[in-house]
Amino acid sequence: MTARTPEDLDRLFAEALNAGKLDALVALYEPQAALTPMPDTVVNGTAAIRESLAGFLAGKPTISLTPRLVAQSGDLAVVSAKWELAMTGPDGKPAKMTGQSVEVVRRQSDGRWLFAIDLPFGVEAGPKP
Repeated sequence: MTARTPEDLDRLFAEALNAGKLDALVALYEPQAALTPMPDTVVNGTAAIRESLAGFLAGKPTISLTPRLVAQSGDLAVVSAKWELAMTGPDGKPAKMTGQSVEVVRRQSDGRWLFAIDLPFGVEAGPKP
């Protein structure tokens, strides 16, 4: 599973999430990447990202998304994706969510792309100043 284009990252994320593959999800992030797993919360680094995603996978989520490249300059790109997600909520009942993500992705020296900043709920859900 290697992202050869910026948009590949979202497709690979969906495949790994739907399959419940935590290692494959974490492998899509740079070692010091930032993830906003829920509004107003940011985690940094693959250990914290792994912990956040592991908790999320416990709800057996399935996601469908449509990625698009917003802008690219050399080895940096901004990608966005409209997504729909279904899972089991903390109360044991089915839950559905929709959103539009914003991600900053970077091409690595080996040519693959990884998430540097992942905002699944968009820019409005990030930490407040």
